[in-house]
Amino acid sequence: MLKPRFQVLARHASLRARRLNTSSSLRRATTTLLLGGTSAAVAAYLLLPDISRGAPTRDNIPFSPSHFTPAKLISSTITSSGSKILTVAIPPELLPKGSDLFAPIWSVFIKDDDIQVERPYTPLDGVDENGNMRFWIKRYQHGEVSRWLYSKQVGDTIEIRGPLKTWSWKDDTWDEIVLISGGTGITPFYQLLRSVFSGNSSFQGRITLLHSSRTPSELPPRDILNPLLKFAQHNPEKFRLKFFVDSFGETNGRSSTDLEVHKGRIGKDSICGALHSASRVPWWRSLFSQDSDVSDRKILFLVCGPEQMVEAIAGPYGRNYSQGPVGGVLRSLGYKSRQVWKL
Repeated sequence: MLKPRFQVLARHASLRARRLNTSSSLRRATTTLLLGGTSAAVAAYLLLPDISRGAPTRDNIPFSPSHFTPAKLISSTITSSGSKILTVAIPPELLPKGSDLFAPIWSVFIKDDDIQVERPYTPLDGVDENGNMRFWIKRYQHGEVSRWLYSKQVGDTIEIRGPLKTWSWKDDTWDEIVLISGGTGITPFYQLLRSVFSGNSSFQGRITLLHSSRTPSELPPRDILNPLLKFAQHNPEKFRLKFFVDSFGETNGRSSTDLEVHKGRIGKDSICGALHSASRVPWWRSLFSQDSDVSDRKILFLVCGPEQMVEAIAGPYGRNYSQGPVGGVLRSLGYKSRQVWKL
């Protein structure tokens, strides 16, 4: 099991990275890890706990959060939207023992050697027996680490450390889970869904994914979309997904025939519509303090994306990027802190 300080470090650093990147556009999709400018990067770096500064590099001991492990970039594919899917590999003999270490949801830190700054990324598929990990990378003008990583060529060495747990999955805890993401905030959910529907999960409940992007061209690449669509096709009683865009842009409302895209932001109506009929409670019932129907249900909401979106859906983060109280749409629907988690 990872130490609690490592879990907090991964969550706090990821949230800092997300906040920095909303400076140019709060609606811009956050990558699992991006910088918002050199000065901001240095400031964030200095604020990180001691373990994230000066961590040594080791190539002969197991992969661990306490040190960096050299990894090779073995594949780099440009997507239709101009983002990249990168695959890096660490020597398989350096993979730590214990399957619980790589149970969803977890991330790794990747270090920019040029400016000595690290940020966390979520491996899409986890890690395979050969030590391979895939990442969805978007390049922004002021994203120092993302631009550095985007520029890497096959064969280059990239230093990473981890795994660091950001949220722990348990098969038998929830009857219904609603995943709400914006931009590249979908990456931890992809990791979770792939584990549930491609692994040996005994989960018998229902999962719904609501994902938002600014335009259809900024939706996740087919490397991510196609597996999700297959999960929904093969598990219609367990998994549904809906996509939302702020604007259709030049597509004028047209989208792929296998992709249902709605115009508008994720709000109260779309969240209520995502719930199983047995779980729906009229929103006005939450106005009565004695009504515990909603808060007693085994429903979980996981929210990940730009900070503005997270705040509107689930309320702002607390001090030092703690969970804080539930707010936004979910509070108005009567859900409590034990039913909401902000990644």
